Amino acid sequence: YMASQENHVHKQHHIDMQAGEIAPTVLVPEYKEHAELFASQVSDARKVAQKREYLSYIGKSDGLEISCTSSGIGTSPTAIGTEELIRIGAKNLIRLGSCQVIQPQIKAGDVIIPIGAVRDERAMEEFIPIDYPAYADFRILRALIDACQKVGLNYHLGIVRTHDALYLESQWAEGDLKARIQKWVDLDVIALDNESSAMFVTASMQGVRAGALLLCSPLITEGPQEFPQEAEMMKKMMLAGIEAAKVLHARQLD
Repeated sequence: YMASQENHVHKQHHIDMQAGEIAPTVLVPEYKEHAELFASQVSDARKVAQKREYLSYIGKSDGLEISCTSSGIGTSPTAIGTEELIRIGAKNLIRLGSCQVIQPQIKAGDVIIPIGAVRDERAMEEFIPIDYPAYADFRILRALIDACQKVGLNYHLGIVRTHDALYLESQWAEGDLKARIQKWVDLDVIALDNESSAMFVTASMQGVRAGALLLCSPLITEGPQEFPQEAEMMKKMMLAGIEAAKVLHARQLD
């Protein structure tokens, strides 16, 4: 059980928006700077709201209205933002974020389209038991595959693991990182992140479509490294998100 129906007509406390202020498809990057990037890639961009980590724009691409709201880092703000966007009418939610690669065949600058996420975070257990799966909607998956092919992104499909402790399992981790992640490597989990399962569970338990497109950093066990193409690849990933919104519209999924 999530929000009561009567709350849907009011301005939401965190995202500071109400019904009628977003498009059916919302792109959800982690950072406010990436919401600004979205605004630079669409026409008629308009800032709708800005409060805390949630910066929202609406704009058009080929005449289609698309929204973008930043979520901040971690499962709790992602779950809050996702819930409030659903309350005011979001039908398709596409997370545009980053991940920590743990499989050596995946290269920095590639992207991952998760088909599901290991639920190793605890935010969503407040709503529903851990037995409930965190999965991406297959229609979002298909739209993201088509979008990546159109804009020329090298993508991988697979399972990611969402967890809460960035500094335990990331390129900045200390101690015996390799030993901590080995079981996930052996199980063919392809990357780690800190948001996806919260969005997937929040959306799917309410009948809303969600998916994600994650930019890959260098292999996690190689430690912190410069990633000079990150800004260029994030721009390309944003264009893929915009394209996916148009694919969903063409398939009457908004």
